[in-house]
Amino acid sequence: MKRIFMVIWLGVLLLTACGAEKGIEIHGAWMRPASQGENGAVYFVIHNHSSLADELISVTSDIAAAAEMHESKMSGDIMQMNPVESVPLEPYAEIEFAPAGLHVMLVNLKQDVRAGDEIEVILHFKNFEDIKAVVPIRETAAPEEDHPLENH
Repeated sequence: MKRIFMVIWLGVLLLTACGAEKGIEIHGAWMRPASQGENGAVYFVIHNHSSLADELISVTSDIAAAAEMHESKMSGDIMQMNPVESVPLEPYAEIEFAPAGLHVMLVNLKQDVRAGDEIEVILHFKNFEDIKAVVPIRETAAPEEDHPLENH
């Protein structure tokens, strides 16, 4: 009887470990080519796998003079781009940074970025640890088969 209890207990522990939450994950990152001195936009998807809410509070990158979070919205017939101080992440939420929506604006690029290059950005969260994302430079969105980037 004691042996059966131990086997069941071990099984429960293993199942619990397999179902552990991953925290926050970034995937599908990409940026279009841009020239030195220009601005460039970085796109990606943030997935909060946690039962706890969090908040993306800033983004940094050595490739630009500044990195700012923005949101583009239509106002009548005009597309407006407004700064965003932070992006709340509800439990189990998925937030897309995409053209004509949320994005990270890299202001005054320090060098050219061409298709095939990669840059790094660091996402800073209120509670979760920073995530370093390697961002491929492409003409279009990342293919679905790209693997998620997790905290580093």
